Amino acid sequence: MLDGIAKSIESYMTALSVRERVIGANIANADTPGYRTRDVDFEHEFQKALNGDSPAITEVNGLQLKNDGNNVSVDREMRALSETALRFNIASNFERSEIRQVRMAMGEGGQS
Repeated sequence: MLDGIAKSIESYMTALSVRERVIGANIANADTPGYRTRDVDFEHEFQKALNGDSPAITEVNGLQLKNDGNNVSVDREMRALSETALRFNIASNFERSEIRQVRMAMGEGGQS
């Protein structure tokens, strides 16, 4: 059972890492003419990641275009980056807790 939980958390954190890289690319291209915002449809892609598939990166529709054809909103990207970092922190804390419980069950005291 713990293997399944660990695999799920690993898949979740992998999807978060991919999203973080995509957000970073969006921010880096905020002034690139014609660049379109990309993102990871997180919930859908997490389900795919659980099956071993890599998260897909898609273009975000419905964002306001600037005169140069770029639609990156740095405010939107910073919110997404903060949300992703929070999710990653929660997942890593959960994984740390799971490891601590396994160590305690094995009699290792759970020191970390």
